[in-house]
Amino acid sequence: MSPALQPSPLGAQITAYVDRQRALGFQYDDQAWILQQLDTFLAEHGHSDLTAASFNDWALTLEHLTPQGRRKRMQIVYRFTLHRRHTTPECFVPDPAQFPAPAPAPAPWILSEQQILALLEQTGQLAPTHHSPLRPHIYRLGVVLLYTAGLRRGELVRLSIDDYAPSRHTLRVRESKFHKSRIVALSRDAWREIDSYLRLRLCFPHSANSPLLAHGARADKAFPGYLFGRGFRQLCRDASVLTDSGRPPRVHDVRHTYAAHVLLRSYRDNRNPQAVLPVLSRAMGHVSLASTAHYLSLIDPILEQAAERVARQAGPLLAGNPGGSHG
Repeated sequence: MSPALQPSPLGAQITAYVDRQRALGFQYDDQAWILQQLDTFLAEHGHSDLTAASFNDWALTLEHLTPQGRRKRMQIVYRFTLHRRHTTPECFVPDPAQFPAPAPAPAPWILSEQQILALLEQTGQLAPTHHSPLRPHIYRLGVVLLYTAGLRRGELVRLSIDDYAPSRHTLRVRESKFHKSRIVALSRDAWREIDSYLRLRLCFPHSANSPLLAHGARADKAFPGYLFGRGFRQLCRDASVLTDSGRPPRVHDVRHTYAAHVLLRSYRDNRNPQAVLPVLSRAMGHVSLASTAHYLSLIDPILEQAAERVARQAGPLLAGNPGGSHG
């Protein structure tokens, strides 16, 4: 058996930096994982420090990612080096001008109800693992809550058992983006899924503040966000739920889908979608209605529904004035 790989000389500074960010209140799991991957790379390749050469070598390992994905990881390392410069002025700091150019935010991909059902069915094909004994149930509940409550990925994996109020069928989302907390009313399907999941979850060691989506052999750790995202993408591939470009949707696309489907239902029920926006905005934890209203203009199915509605209302008027003359 080969000896365990020792961290690079930079490892202690990375650990201290991550601890500092978390102490400041940042949810830093994804960034910590990326910095740990950098540390592992430096140790495996015998680099004693982060230099221009070692940074470029590490960047080459990101070629399989999209330009935006590479840029995001490079920026995380860049911010770490800026912090490190306070105590080590001579340390290497990469030049952001050399990073991949920023790309516009990807357009939301809206899943159909059939695709959501396909994902739920596919979770039944997942096998438990030693490190994730509740794996199939976690992904099923995750898809349900993303779709029926419009959660962000970080909000989902940070839920604790006591965030669910079974008597009121609500979910507490604590200090998420913009440090806002909110209470989300759950649909009947959603709270039944949580109740079913908890009957399994509570068979493992737990307390009120134990993570809802549990990870680890004893199911006593929070499910890492990056790991959930990776598993979700594989779930989409296995269920043949892909975008027009052949790529699996993002976890965040299920949140977009939640918003789009809420607004689509308002059209179908002949309700004014503008009246739905304030309620939808609060449920999604948006800071303003403008953040929610953009779904009206971005989602093609919603525009198609609106056009059909106008046609139905205007049709009789146009039929009564076939010549189009003005009185």
